Amino acid sequence: MSHKHSMIVLYLIALGMIAGLAAGWYFGEDILVVKWLGVLFLNALKMTIIPLILAAVISGVASLGDVRKLGRPGGLTMLYYLSTTILAIIIGLFLVNLIEPGVGVEMTAEAKAAGASLAQEKGGSTFVDIIMSLISPNLVQSAAELQLLPLVVFAVIFGAAVTTVGDSGAAVIRFFEGLNEAMMKLVGWIMYFAPVGVFALVASSLGEAGGGDAFMATVTGIGKYVSTVLIALAVHSVLLFVIMIFLSRRGPSFLTDMARALMTAFGTASSSATLPITMECAKEHGLSDRSVRFVLPLGSTVNMNGTALYEAIAAMFIAQMYGIDLGMGEQILIVITATLAAIGAAGIPQAGTVTMLIVLAAVGLPAEGIGVLLSVDWFLDRFRTTVNVWGDAVGAAVMNKYMMADEEKAMVEVFKDKIEEAEG
Repeated sequence: MSHKHSMIVLYLIALGMIAGLAAGWYFGEDILVVKWLGVLFLNALKMTIIPLILAAVISGVASLGDVRKLGRPGGLTMLYYLSTTILAIIIGLFLVNLIEPGVGVEMTAEAKAAGASLAQEKGGSTFVDIIMSLISPNLVQSAAELQLLPLVVFAVIFGAAVTTVGDSGAAVIRFFEGLNEAMMKLVGWIMYFAPVGVFALVASSLGEAGGGDAFMATVTGIGKYVSTVLIALAVHSVLLFVIMIFLSRRGPSFLTDMARALMTAFGTASSSATLPITMECAKEHGLSDRSVRFVLPLGSTVNMNGTALYEAIAAMFIAQMYGIDLGMGEQILIVITATLAAIGAAGIPQAGTVTMLIVLAAVGLPAEGIGVLLSVDWFLDRFRTTVNVWGDAVGAAVMNKYMMADEEKAMVEVFKDKIEEAEG
């Protein structure tokens, strides 16, 4: 997509988002007649996820060359994402302890029943389940269920293996490079439909919440909780912006160039569905193919800054609501469990609500407390998904600087070897 077309689509997405909020606020449930347009757009994006991730990660890993070089960028990427996730949780815990949004909040019988139903339906996940989810016995089933973590693991291992089989491997690499380029072209075409899709998704979500009056009545009840989450997400986003400037040496234009991906993340509430647009925006900005193909798909599956922050605040909110005092030890446990739960969260709408059950179980909090949060979760989910995508993008920019420096160093070594051969 040309820069001119990209800017036009960006403005139209922004207009679609504003129009969607206005329509959902005013028309309420009547606006649900356009919901199918949003579902169609979301399905079109999901259609590209599996082939794009496989093609991007395999070709990205293969571009590193020697399989022994995979460890350094992979390890640094994981370390960076882990660090920013922990930072997000610490920000959330600091603000929720400062504001204390759960003090004085009473849970209705309906909310308690809804939370208990969710816990019974989705409960049972453990850390062992997260580890087991890394390897899938059936990749086709994982692809059908959009379980991206095992697909990324397979793609990394396959990409490393294909670099070791000589000419046969080169043909496979060229195939996946071509597939990646074709998928990016397809994503560009789908983006022309994004303004309509984002409008329908935002409008229908607000409409399902009962329209503007019903939503405001809900927010009034737990307004301090909503404010705490939004403030914490804003603070973390600003810190990521500062990290981007100092570690990647990129200016505010990076944020502008990623705007389409961020708005799509807000509209779809799915970091996985937004991944194709995130990759397209990063590539248009000028990030190297290595960071785009390797770092971004990895980030979309393991880097959930917004989700981890939300889970930490939600756990403390529930504790405050029940009058349970969590000390330093319990809050350190929240940091650990929220980090692991965020890694195991799928990049789909409201996945963080499900994995939060792990955090609550770890510190002995009643799972039915989630019921109070469900009424506003669809709204906050859009903001935390946007932060997730922003965190992935900043990670790609930071790692891009490292990968480019590493590539330049390797080229210098090659030239030195050639000079020594010529002199010899």
